[in-house]
Order: sequence, then C-alpha cells, then structure tokens
Amino acid sequence: MPSGVHPADLLLRILPMNENSITTIDTAEAAKFDRLAALWWDPKGKMWPLHRLNNLRVPFVRHEIERHFNMQGLSGIKVLDIGCGAGLLSEQLARQGAIVTGIDAAGKNIAIAKQHALTAGLTINYLHGAVEDLEPSQTFDVVLNMEVIEHVINLPVFMDSACRLTNSKGIMFLATINRTWFSWITTIFGAEYLLRWLPRGTHDWRRYVTPEEAESSLQSGGLSVQLKTGVGMNPLRRDLFLTRNLLANYMMVATKP
Repeated sequence: MPSGVHPADLLLRILPMNENSITTIDTAEAAKFDRLAALWWDPKGKMWPLHRLNNLRVPFVRHEIERHFNMQGLSGIKVLDIGCGAGLLSEQLARQGAIVTGIDAAGKNIAIAKQHALTAGLTINYLHGAVEDLEPSQTFDVVLNMEVIEHVINLPVFMDSACRLTNSKGIMFLATINRTWFSWITTIFGAEYLLRWLPRGTHDWRRYVTPEEAESSLQSGGLSVQLKTGVGMNPLRRDLFLTRNLLANYMMVATKP
C-alpha cells in the first residue's frame, strides 16, 4: 500500500557528487533541454507534442495506479518523476493528491518547474541532478520513467537506480521509443525533418530501446511487466491514442513484488 507520508516529512537529498563517480547524465543532452526550458509550458509552441502526450498519459497513469493500489484518487501516493522536465506530468499528479518529487538533469528545467508550481500553488519537491544520486534509502510507491531512457548514458546504471527506487509492492511506468525502421521514419525523419514538429536533433535513433531490452532491464531490477501498449498519432488531427503497435512509441507498466 502507498506510504501516505505528509509533504513536510518528505526530506529528499542528493548525494554529494564525490560519493557517486558514475553518472547517467549526458551533458550535451542536458544542455539541449536547457535551451528548450522556456518553451515547456507553451502548448502551442515547439513543445506541443509533449502537451498532447500528457493529455494521453495522465489518465492512463492515474488509472493504472488506482487499479494497482485498489484505491480511488492518488492521495498520499509517493511519486518520483524521473526526467520531469518543467513539470507537466508532475503537476497533474500533484493536483490529484500525489506527493511528488521530480528530478531532472537540466537545471533550467527545474528552475522553471519550481516557479510554475509556486505560481500554481502546488507543493512539489523538485531536484536538479541524476537519479543515481538520490540517497539509497529513498523509495517511492510510483516511479515515472517517461521519455527519458533514450536521452541518458550508462543505461544499465540508470535502470538499476530507477528499479531500486521503486518500493516493494510499488509500480513503475516506462515510456520510450522502439529502435525500428518505423520509429526512424516517424519520430526523426517525419517529426523532426519533414513536419518539423520537434526541433532537429531531439532524438538519436541509436539510443532507442526495444521493448525486449526494456523488459530485460526491468526484470534485472526485480520488476515484472504487467502491461505494454503502443502510442500512435493521427498526423492530421495531431491526436495521440493507445495502440497495439509497439514499433515506435510505447509504454510499459511494471510492478515489484
């Protein structure tokens, strides 16, 4: 069951840098997202695909959390949002009663996330750093690993840390892009070069992770995949939807015994 701690009792800290010599942060990727930080909260700007994606994933995440914990609402659920950006998903879950910690490698993202949450009157614990730098004793009922693993280095270290931070009886959501010819056409050639929906260089196809690789990493960390779903888009209406097609974007739900 969720831990149900009060925000005032949630004291999360980043380890001093010299205590962890291995990093999963790609500094070039962090710098790239720092440059985009000011655009995160504009639903009509360059980050509009993330806003459309958020409209799809928020009800999906909420439904799976409620089903897993056999509860209604997210009150008292302790959530870690890895690669939280400027807080699009973090804020939505906090509004529904979750106790949210967001962590991101891009410092400007975190600064904007903090300011936006303050303006919105939300209590969210935002941290600038890498997931492996969170203190080993910290665990969460829900870990959100959404659209981030294709941007990190030392993926085994990253996944090991994310799995370790998931509570016993907890749940992790993983979302990323499959490494297929279809994903190259749709997410890079189509979205970045042809349609220019995303800034060029947003993705590197070589870093995409297959569902088999993702599931193997989760199993190595002690989690079992319960659900897989693809994410598709209607290019005319720019609407996103769940699909059985896992050839491009996909999501997984995994639980720890």
